[in-house]
Amino acid sequence: MNRALKKFTNRSLVYLPFSLCIALFVLSDTLRTFTFWNGGIQLLLFILVVCIPAYRTKRMSYVDIGWPWGLVCIGLLVLFLGEGYWLRTWLVGGMYLFSGLRMGAGALVLWKKGHLDTELSRYQFQRKRWEKQGYTNEDISLQYEIMIQCFANITFLALPAMLQANNPNEFISPLEIIGYVLWFMFLVLEHIADLQKQKFLKQCYLEGKKRQVCNVGLWKYTRHPNYFAEWMVWNALILISLPSLNAYFTNEGTLIGLGILASLLYVSRIMYTTLVYYTGAVPSEYYSVQKRPDYKKHQQTTNMFFPGKPKEKHSI
Repeated sequence: MNRALKKFTNRSLVYLPFSLCIALFVLSDTLRTFTFWNGGIQLLLFILVVCIPAYRTKRMSYVDIGWPWGLVCIGLLVLFLGEGYWLRTWLVGGMYLFSGLRMGAGALVLWKKGHLDTELSRYQFQRKRWEKQGYTNEDISLQYEIMIQCFANITFLALPAMLQANNPNEFISPLEIIGYVLWFMFLVLEHIADLQKQKFLKQCYLEGKKRQVCNVGLWKYTRHPNYFAEWMVWNALILISLPSLNAYFTNEGTLIGLGILASLLYVSRIMYTTLVYYTGAVPSEYYSVQKRPDYKKHQQTTNMFFPGKPKEKHSI
């Protein structure tokens, strides 16, 4: 009984930051309406697109469809509900729409080609975690994991959009301009990294080479340039949102202002944890080491996440 209670408590605590964030948004006069609309839409989207298919197929890969289309929904809500300066509202709405459509369309292509007919490796890795932690009910674990992403879309991942869309200041600050430039730059770098890997894999296929390690272009400097660039895209969104915080300290009190600031900074942490440990680098490398004989050497010479100069190979 104690063990079961401990497992229940551990999983419940994972939802605590999302619960606190929702409470904070509901207490905010500015963010309340958007939160209700976004919460309802995200729940409906995830139930129909992710939860039900996952229950029927026992596959969690449908999250890759649900979460980017959730970003699209946030972008549309910004355009419909945003009450701030029109240019800032359209900019952030467009950023969410572009990011969501880019990943969401790609996920639909993979689904149409049958790549989601089997569980993606990063979600196979989740089952190893469940087994290690003693969770044996697969149906409950699937829905538990799926709803984490759903609540992320309702709370932290929607916050930069809400802040910017409700900022009435018609002055676009230098900090915001820097953020826009960084957002665009890292989005381009993420796309370049994806193209470089696709080109590398195609070349290996044409040359009859199997199980090769991608170490060309941006992949020379980090083993996961696409994940790093995606993390920086969200950091840029945080940077752009900082000038929009002042109104909350002035109009809604210091406590709510500090809570929103902490939630905004937490976006960086939650994306880093996801892209490195949860469904990103660590699960990917678990299988890469098994499939690619030279991957361990690649790990010794190339940084996992943060870009850096390649290290020299040490001979034994």
